[in-house]
Amino acid sequence: MSLSGLRTKIFADGAELEGMLALYRQPYIKGFTTNPTLMRKAGVCDYRAFAREVLAAIPDRPISLEVFSDEFAEMERQAREIATWGEHVYVKVPVTNTKREPAYELIHRLSHARVKVNVTAVMALEQVREVTKALKGGSPSNVSVFAGRVADTGRDPVPLMAEAIDILRGEPNAELIWASPRELLNIFQADAIGCHIITVTHDILKKLPLVGRSLEEFSLDTVKMFYDDARAAGFSLALASTT
Repeated sequence: MSLSGLRTKIFADGAELEGMLALYRQPYIKGFTTNPTLMRKAGVCDYRAFAREVLAAIPDRPISLEVFSDEFAEMERQAREIATWGEHVYVKVPVTNTKREPAYELIHRLSHARVKVNVTAVMALEQVREVTKALKGGSPSNVSVFAGRVADTGRDPVPLMAEAIDILRGEPNAELIWASPRELLNIFQADAIGCHIITVTHDILKKLPLVGRSLEEFSLDTVKMFYDDARAAGFSLALASTT
């Protein structure tokens, strides 16, 4: 098990510029994704200024930036502007709005207007089918299936993701993203089924040095951690007095 043999591309998911730049220096990071929730957590106030700063610092790898309207006309206006910000920009468009209205027609228009689209918040296979139809014959695109959230419902995401790959074979310009992973293992699960891309948060990426580590050594380090923490806490079970 190693990163060197991976076919799946690792994209870093985040909105903290310093962390993004640190990961940009890592050759195994092939692209970046972000979203309004991550931007808000990172304290971003000016969307356009933040995006332009990121794109100036990272000019040569795919970066997904998301629209933030709930109305399709405004989504389209935002998407067309965002697409002009850089050659490697992918515009994230949600698969539906909050009114449960599918965005398939908008996705089709944008993709066939030379906008690189990243369709986000996809979870059901029927959504994958409809999105694939909308993207067919269009620009290079991504389909982000939130496998981690699927797993949160008690469902195994691996068979679903494998079927999504089969569906996307009908549109060779589209790549499947394993989105919202919950653990490092998901990278290797994605690779095993031939998923094109996985987006990984900075917290999970920090665990990469553990890949392939001896389990015996890892066990020993865990024992040491428990021992050191107990000492630091000053825990004691002194012998009770017998008098």
